[in-house]
Amino acid sequence: MLDPRNRYARSVARLRESIATPAGKAPYVRRLFATVADRYDLITRWLSFGQDRHWKRQLVGNAGPLHGRRLLDVACGTGDIAWLAAAGGATVTGLDITPRMIELARAKKAVHDGHETAPTAFLVGDMCALPIPDGSFDIVTTGYGLRNVPDLTQAIREIARVLRPGGLFLSLDFNRPANAFVRTAYHGYLSAVGAALGWTLHRDPDTYRYIPESIRAYPGAPAVVHLLEAHGFTGARWRRVLGGLMAIHEATRAES
Repeated sequence: MLDPRNRYARSVARLRESIATPAGKAPYVRRLFATVADRYDLITRWLSFGQDRHWKRQLVGNAGPLHGRRLLDVACGTGDIAWLAAAGGATVTGLDITPRMIELARAKKAVHDGHETAPTAFLVGDMCALPIPDGSFDIVTTGYGLRNVPDLTQAIREIARVLRPGGLFLSLDFNRPANAFVRTAYHGYLSAVGAALGWTLHRDPDTYRYIPESIRAYPGAPAVVHLLEAHGFTGARWRRVLGGLMAIHEATRAES
């Protein structure tokens, strides 16, 4: 019988190999999110220490007045950011690559009945190849989107393309802590909680081990600022959330 430590090491090695290249990461992420879609809200609450909704409200609040503005929420998941923005008066399009996520996002409309919201639409699409004309939106948002794309640079280029000049980009995501001790403890927490949730919800402890592994492969908040500035944005910055374990990025689409 394979020793549990060896079994875990081999599982992690396979996962790292799967997400090491865009060609491997794209199908892996599609399968994973199709599997976890119905548990997605629960998982984000657990792994965010119950702060997920607060952070999303903070992100939408950072966009400023929303009434009459066109907003695209990419990797929209089950639609939390999209519906918050619609409640603020934005005309919203939510996009996600997982069809089940889009179904769940549309179903959340019932929660907002009785509150006046601007027009909201949801569609299935790839944030690395957005099915949207150039300069179509005033604001683009994403929650946990950049870390999961197979090609981060291409996703940033696409976001810049669909924003009008002077438009605003906002992103909420896990960060990759610079301090090695903090990073090790953080990954350990996510691995332990993810394995427990994976076993409880799916009878597979490997299901959510992708999260800490995706953070290991992520360049981190300061590097994302440099990527934004190199690919169509100005004034890029990031704000520490949860002591820097999470980050909110803001950047403005260059005028030219």
